[in-house]
Amino acid sequence: MHKLLFAAMLCAALASAQDANPRFGRWKLKSEAPAPQSNIMTYEPFGDHGMKITIDSVNREGSKSQWFYTTNFDGKDEPITGNRGADSGSVRVISPAVNEIVYKKNGRVTQILTNVLSPDHDTLGIIYMRQDAEGKTSNVTFATYQRIK
Repeated sequence: MHKLLFAAMLCAALASAQDANPRFGRWKLKSEAPAPQSNIMTYEPFGDHGMKITIDSVNREGSKSQWFYTTNFDGKDEPITGNRGADSGSVRVISPAVNEIVYKKNGRVTQILTNVLSPDHDTLGIIYMRQDAEGKTSNVTFATYQRIK
């Protein structure tokens, strides 16, 4: 009986740990672009402590695209599926509110992102720093994503 209760408590604790990541959920890019353009990021549990990131986009002509990857927040490169500009990505935790994401193509860094979660956990601010062939920052853009409730 005690073993069964312990197993149930352990399962609940593991499920709770997965739910603890405040980034889990769906996020929509805050944009002035007219419909049908959109960008939705979905963050969901992956493995014991990781996350699967899926990006669904629609461009101004209405063409849909999707790309995705997984991370264990350990800074190790993981394969990206469906993104022409990057074939691997790594994520590391800088602080509870800040993650650093590095995208690479053929082993070369193409973009570094700083992903900042707001204190109320309903907004993500992202700084995109694109790198040229020499590794110098060639462009910096900013985006705001709102949690879809």
